[in-house]
Amino acid sequence: QLQLVESGGGLVQPGGSLTLSCTASGGSLEHYPIGWFRQAPGKEREEVSCISRGGIVTSYEESVRGRATISRDDAKNTVWLQVASLKREDTAVYYCATDCSGTTGQWGQGTQVTVSS
Repeated sequence: QLQLVESGGGLVQPGGSLTLSCTASGGSLEHYPIGWFRQAPGKEREEVSCISRGGIVTSYEESVRGRATISRDDAKNTVWLQVASLKREDTAVYYCATDCSGTTGQWGQGTQVTVSS
């Protein structure tokens, strides 16, 4: 059974940056596009970024475009999401999944990102 684990979240000041990691076990991520999603309290879950199989194509939600970079290393079974110039509205639980639709696939447990001074 493929399992995903997110890590790298924490408390960050506005304007700071962080890197989130999504690491798989029990299978290979190379077979899947990987999406990063986030959900803030009282808000709908939204897609933040997506990377295709092989890392050929990437996409970003408008609010993070220009500030975020998604990357993958299938040999390490890991996908990263780097976000710079963090804003308070970036505060959320961040999830990775083996699908970019937000409706299917395997999901991790999430990692909390809090942007606050």
